[in-house]
Amino acid sequence: MNEERRKVLEMLAAGKISADEAERLLAALESGTPASPHVNGSAPKVKAKYIRVTVDAENPLGKTPTKVNIRVPMQLLRSGVRLAGLIPVQARKHVEDAMREHGMAFDLSQIKPENLEEIVDQLQDLTIDVDDDNAKVRIFAE
Repeated sequence: MNEERRKVLEMLAAGKISADEAERLLAALESGTPASPHVNGSAPKVKAKYIRVTVDAENPLGKTPTKVNIRVPMQLLRSGVRLAGLIPVQARKHVEDAMREHGMAFDLSQIKPENLEEIVDQLQDLTIDVDDDNAKVRIFAE
């Protein structure tokens, strides 16, 4: 085990960083990306490979708490956008109507493969934190 990896694990064991932060640092070490900021104080922008969704929820009845940790590859998102472009125009209206019925008003014709990388780039800056008395939800790109 190299020295940097050991330091990350020691910080995790000491409670100085969270498991998510440790995972990010270890991933940066594996990819050869510097995990610390540059001299000018800004870290280089690394292309995100995953969208991560975590949920930690307490069960109000004292049962086992709910923990969810989902990591969706960005490549799956890219494939989904390309597949959405293959939906025939006649079927697209039915899909959009069904999505609208479930509270997701979405125009599939606005998603174009040529805009895909711009969408993915914007997702890299995405971080959603929802804190509730009984649950903590985080959605972010990594």
